[in-house]
Amino acid sequence: MSKLEMTRWAVGACALGLLAAGPAGAQLSQGSDAPVDITADSLEVVNTECLSIWSGSAEALQDRTRLRADVLKTYSKKGPAKAGGKGATCGELDRMEAVGNVYYVTPQQKVRGDAADYDVPGERIVITGDVVAVNGQNVLRGERLTVNVATGDAQMQSNSKGRGGKARPRAVIYPEKQQAAGPSAPRR
Repeated sequence: MSKLEMTRWAVGACALGLLAAGPAGAQLSQGSDAPVDITADSLEVVNTECLSIWSGSAEALQDRTRLRADVLKTYSKKGPAKAGGKGATCGELDRMEAVGNVYYVTPQQKVRGDAADYDVPGERIVITGDVVAVNGQNVLRGERLTVNVATGDAQMQSNSKGRGGKARPRAVIYPEKQQAAGPSAPRR
């Protein structure tokens, strides 16, 4: 094997090691230990930064949960230097950053935003921009949605204050229709 072929093989092996080690520890889907499958039109790996950049209709899928964006960046934890002191090793996935046309879709909800940051160890995804969350017919809008992936708890925030604020959190909620079991009780 020539020196050039050996170098190409080593770079490829490092890239595969970075990608393989990362998503296995992630949890996009609540309570799932399924692997994270990432795809895009192109992939760039920057081993010195433990960074993978997935560009062009990027999508991360775990079980029945999806994170879509124009660009997905995955950051892995840096480990100790390799033998000989050349560069750090890359370990588990630490963070995912989604930029442009972001969609976070679970079996229960669909969320759209301009950008998202997923903190893997903290099991928290923060979606920002013009955020619209839909659950059935119910719609929630705001500027920043924080979701605890492990529990499903969420918080919508905005920088607008007061009644006239245009980007204040707003919800349109449709009550569940109850089946008529007879005449309804009169209102008091």
